[in-house]
Amino acid sequence: MTDQLPDVPGAQPAALEATIALPQQRAETRPATPVKKAPAKKTAAKKAPAKSARSRKTPAKKVSPTKRAAVAAAAQTIKYPRHSVEQALRIPRAIYQENAGRPATPGEAVTYAGGATISGPWNVEISSGKKYGFLEMSDGRLVLTQRARRAIAPQSDVDRVTALQEAVLAAPDISDVYNHYRGEFLPANRQFLVNALTDRFGIPPDKVDDFVKIFTDSMKSAELIDESGNQTRIIDAGRDEAHRPADGKAAPKAKVSAGTKCFVMQPFAPPLGTYYESIFKPAIEQAGLDPIRADGNIFGPGKIIDQIWRGIGSATVLIAELTTRNPNVFYELGLAHALHKPVILVSSTDEDVPFDLRHLRYIKYDKEDPFWGQKLIDKIADSIKLAISDPEAAIFPLDESPN
Repeated sequence: MTDQLPDVPGAQPAALEATIALPQQRAETRPATPVKKAPAKKTAAKKAPAKSARSRKTPAKKVSPTKRAAVAAAAQTIKYPRHSVEQALRIPRAIYQENAGRPATPGEAVTYAGGATISGPWNVEISSGKKYGFLEMSDGRLVLTQRARRAIAPQSDVDRVTALQEAVLAAPDISDVYNHYRGEFLPANRQFLVNALTDRFGIPPDKVDDFVKIFTDSMKSAELIDESGNQTRIIDAGRDEAHRPADGKAAPKAKVSAGTKCFVMQPFAPPLGTYYESIFKPAIEQAGLDPIRADGNIFGPGKIIDQIWRGIGSATVLIAELTTRNPNVFYELGLAHALHKPVILVSSTDEDVPFDLRHLRYIKYDKEDPFWGQKLIDKIADSIKLAISDPEAAIFPLDESPN
């Protein structure tokens, strides 16, 4: 079989015969050289790999670098969960009901939820559960979080809604859009909303409709949307009346002149030091005052204590962050009380409020509350307004009676 030549399309029979006869003639004249047939073997051997190479190349289909880059870019751009907060509970609920809430592999979880095998859509749904904080991975298994358990099997009237609200705040993009519009109406002109989603929040234009549906459905489930009027309003959970100072009453509108200052006394080191930009400054500006802090505003040539003294003296209202009992803060607080200045006391624990000050009203915040930041901003803003309208309520009482 190795001596035979492959068929050559279009070749003449005579030519084939001449080709085959040539080795025979050589064999008659030189019988000792039968190895002359080797070229036929080489020819066949050379062609076989060529055919094999062609067969290997045929099924190989390469994805173009452009398409691959586009897919990767899309995966990086889309950060929000691809399911609403309610839809993202399907797999966690299946784990809770079918596996008693014990950790399960992704494949097992999909089976509990009614799937045959894990696939792309199931992986996306698992990803959504993670982005809402319902699922975590540990040793290759999906673990239900306490947030998921409270949403699936609430133990009080507020457990489920609170868990869903926490999930909304944990979700990428969804939490950003919520915080931007909280307490306000969504744009009545849909194009304005589309422009905001694409330009401000980076939602891909072709995914805007998908995002709006997921966002709206999630807001409804978490009871954070009001569609009763002519225009949709995003509810601000941080300004619930139960969290307001002055026995739950809204603070009156304080009238302040331009340049009225509020001096902040707080530790400079993080994490507390970062609260100036994220908490205290927004709260002061919300109340209509100018924020001022020693390190960022009044340090300059001269003695530091002189700068602090002038800063405290020029402020109409002051804020003291008592958490960690920083000695510098307590020193400045003593100066403020000596000057009979209204001071708003803030602390994350009761223990950090000295016994001598506990008879004064102070704002306590809980960082375990997902809305703690916005609630604290609102409480401080309202307390500033109250301090301006009723300074005596925030001034350390001094016994000036004669001995």
